[in-house]
Amino acid sequence: MLRTLLVDDDETFAPAVADIVRQEGFDVTVTGSLAQAREALRDFEPDLLLVDLALPDGTGLELIREVTESLNTQVILITGYASVDTAIEALRMRTIDYLTKPLDLGHLRRLLTRVRLQALHPDTVRMIDDAGNPAAFGPLVGASPAMRDLYTLIEKVAPTETSVLLCGESGTGKDLVGRAIHELSNRRDHPYLALNCGALAPSLVGSELFGHEKGSFTGANRQHIGYFERASGGTLFLDEVTEMPSELQVNLLRVLETGKLLRLGGRREIAVDVRVIAATNRNPQTLSAGGGFRKDLFFRLSGFPITVPPLRQRLGDTELLARYFLSRQNREHGTRRILSSQTIDRLNQYHWPGNVRELKNFMARAYLLSEADELSPANLPQFGDSGLDGADPATAFAIGDTLEDVERRLIEATLDYYQGSKRRTAQSLGISLKTVYNRLNQYKNESDCG
Repeated sequence: MLRTLLVDDDETFAPAVADIVRQEGFDVTVTGSLAQAREALRDFEPDLLLVDLALPDGTGLELIREVTESLNTQVILITGYASVDTAIEALRMRTIDYLTKPLDLGHLRRLLTRVRLQALHPDTVRMIDDAGNPAAFGPLVGASPAMRDLYTLIEKVAPTETSVLLCGESGTGKDLVGRAIHELSNRRDHPYLALNCGALAPSLVGSELFGHEKGSFTGANRQHIGYFERASGGTLFLDEVTEMPSELQVNLLRVLETGKLLRLGGRREIAVDVRVIAATNRNPQTLSAGGGFRKDLFFRLSGFPITVPPLRQRLGDTELLARYFLSRQNREHGTRRILSSQTIDRLNQYHWPGNVRELKNFMARAYLLSEADELSPANLPQFGDSGLDGADPATAFAIGDTLEDVERRLIEATLDYYQGSKRRTAQSLGISLKTVYNRLNQYKNESDCG
């Protein structure tokens, strides 16, 4: 259970707020002064500090300053005497919000939900933007307008039971968005399972999703419980859902509509309670229009569609993410390396076609190549396959090009660069080998039809 330290000397207000915080699943310790709060901090490190500005022996800002310097505690400042100066000072000290009395209880509950989410990802708690504001949302790092809009959508849909369809390019972090939705939902205490439909042979997808009985096919030597049953009560994340074989799309639709499944070779229907979050790096509407993906399944999955923005549309986030990935390398190796300003400029110039996944892998290589405490451009590996100084004409695109056209040129150019190696192409683009094969077969069929 998450621990909260509430510091407020109002004998009526403090117990009422403590009850609300407890209702949200927190353990609460209440103190009425700085001295009592400091004594409590010797005994435990709270996940959340709720502190009043005006206290009998000082101000809440003093305590916030002490806590933010030494602990991974999230802070909310409360006051009955709001002013611009104190609000600015509080925000500079990395508080997650500044609340005035009487409290907006709905807003407080939303903040507590965010605290609970962030507590599951302590490595991102300290991420801040240039203005000193929090720059993380659970497992997601970013402070750009595009990401803040994404966080708002996640908060809106997470508490509901609506199916979510995440659309976005490979490497944008759709899996992390799915996890954030689950962790903010009422299903957060139940399983979260992820299955990549594009990484399995078509003959295995049905067995992995729905399970099978012993003897149901050659090699089925025992009963197998599928993802739907194992995720019952929780959330199932179906990545690359548009790669699912057409014959299984009917079975998936039936389970979504009835809440019941039949294991392969089984005779008895089994009730399951699963929320599905699906993801695709393709345009599902184009697929369904072309007959590659069932329209009824598309409508069932896309109760709340969300587009996850590519890194090139996330102004300022490249530096944040680079610092975050470098900090993880520092913790792992016990170092304190930093990025030079010239290196940050170089990182910001590149368009990152592989998105956050490419940046993550790039920073891991940069760390290994550098022996200095400051990573300079001389320490950096080569940017992408065609370098930093301009796009390969084969992969260039213009406004008006469809995502499918751009994707095709990128796959074909990458395949050509790796001299026909489909495996290296898949690894470079951050997609499954099966997806590469599927796309190439699709392009061949389109050429034959043309």
